[in-house]
Amino acid sequence: MKILKLLNKNFCFIIFYFFFGLSSLAEDQPADIWNVDEKKIVNSSEDQTLNLERKDLPKRQPEIGIYKMQSQKNSSSITLDQTLDTKEIKIIGLYDPGDYDLDINMWSNSDGDQLKNIFSKIDKLKLSNDAKEIMNISVLTNAYSPQKNISNSEFLEFKSRWLIKNSDLDLIENYLIKNQIINSHPKLTKYFLDEHLSRGNIDKACNIFEKNSEIINDNYISKYNIYCLIKSNQIERAQLIYDLKKELGFDDKYFEKKINFLLNYSSEIDENISEKTILDFYLAHKTNPNFLFDPNEKTKKIIWKYLSSANLLNSLKEIETTDLDKISLIEKAVNNKNYPESDLFDLYKRFQFNINQLLNVESFYKSLTNIEGRALVYQRVLLESETVKRLKLLKILKDLFKKDNLNNAFDIELKKFLKQIDPNNIPNDLTSFYFTNIIIEQNDKKKIKFNNDILHQSRLINYFNGDYSDSKIEKDINNYLKKIKKNKKYFLSKKDQILIDCLKSDGIKIDKKYDDFYETDLSEIPTDIQVMINNNEIGAAILRIVEVIGQDELEKIDDDTISFIVNTLNQLDIDIIRNKILLKVLPLKV
Repeated sequence: MKILKLLNKNFCFIIFYFFFGLSSLAEDQPADIWNVDEKKIVNSSEDQTLNLERKDLPKRQPEIGIYKMQSQKNSSSITLDQTLDTKEIKIIGLYDPGDYDLDINMWSNSDGDQLKNIFSKIDKLKLSNDAKEIMNISVLTNAYSPQKNISNSEFLEFKSRWLIKNSDLDLIENYLIKNQIINSHPKLTKYFLDEHLSRGNIDKACNIFEKNSEIINDNYISKYNIYCLIKSNQIERAQLIYDLKKELGFDDKYFEKKINFLLNYSSEIDENISEKTILDFYLAHKTNPNFLFDPNEKTKKIIWKYLSSANLLNSLKEIETTDLDKISLIEKAVNNKNYPESDLFDLYKRFQFNINQLLNVESFYKSLTNIEGRALVYQRVLLESETVKRLKLLKILKDLFKKDNLNNAFDIELKKFLKQIDPNNIPNDLTSFYFTNIIIEQNDKKKIKFNNDILHQSRLINYFNGDYSDSKIEKDINNYLKKIKKNKKYFLSKKDQILIDCLKSDGIKIDKKYDDFYETDLSEIPTDIQVMINNNEIGAAILRIVEVIGQDELEKIDDDTISFIVNTLNQLDIDIIRNKILLKVLPLKV
């Protein structure tokens, strides 16, 4: 038996290895990997510890404490909530509260039912970049979890769901490693590993194990770890972990065949291909030199993605234009962004049509199959030079894709066509189509241009960059108000009032003689947010701001909404986030 040989050879290594974590190469040993008292572990596992005394194992091995810990973990795993109840609560996050003027108790006064409702609404939104930035700050700042009507595990689940939806793999990796929560957040860890693998980044997936100091409980994550050790030529270590997991009841014949082949214990190629998980599929590819796979409609999107990243998809040049079922499958793959659009449209070019069909495309495409109709219209678009006619054909083609729920299959190529058209030549009946489908390129690095004739565009906004002393800003704002008060034509805008209100909120003294010059009551804050402010529910209030911003970038939000958002942050004394917002919406940018 392989394990006997290894245990006899490396007994000292086993003891050292377990005390420093089965799954990690980390240099630092966690003080207490279970975060509970050792006595409680022993007491709770006395009746549940698996009997590992086998005749082919040395008799003294069951006395090693790690065996009891592994058995107890296998049969009576310690949940995060139990850990929290037993010892000091572990704060999980990435950012220091002081970095954003927040507080470690920002969630302490929040009601869980209300938070669940807000999280549910946000989950349905496609947030703008501005909203995402504030969302990350709110859920990833180190703070105690709310305690009312929500468990700690529920709250952390919301964080994981957001990170998965946001799909920033670097952010996820930092979150998992900084907090050492690979084991307690298996869903998030699996997402991280599977996404990297599907994108062809197995090295990035494996890298997380080198930074981990937790013992891995989850079998699927452990399978990744074993493969990564083999990949890095740590064969004995991988075999030891795998044999020990089998002693604890792990049984996966498919995985065992693939691993035995990689370990050179078997030369027989297992041609079975499992699509159950992306890791199973990947191992089938890596253990079969003659690997072939033909995806179909039931093939999971993540496997399509891997096929694409690994260049395993059949060349479209090999597909006959008469094989409409195959082309339909390709169209769906393109719609799901698993095939490049350009390849599909190159395929459309290969369809054969007569001159009469091409000249009278609007009459003939309806009598063809949807695939042939799209190919005919596309070829006519390529031949058309007149702007309005080409636009009409592009709209017909887009509608044909929509008809078969393939809207995303004609996206990038459509934008390329529209980019070639002068907006001034667009007829009124096609204006909506044009501006709905084209991306107006914007320069995100626009420079701020000061306009000292307008208060909120003047150099005074540098105060929110930290470039003003209090004494200087007090002098300059009062001088500015004196100047514009004399100008009977100057109208104090909502943004001007926002700037003044923020200065006053920060304790900047403005002469009382200007009180009648501007309104002090800014846009009314929604009742539920005001209640949150009054109750010091900081986290919940920020989430509501995220919900309000939603899919809109800050620059496109109306002044009244910006006003109440800023007013909310003023009352909560969250100046850093407020200033970020002000520097996006106040200045003139060119």
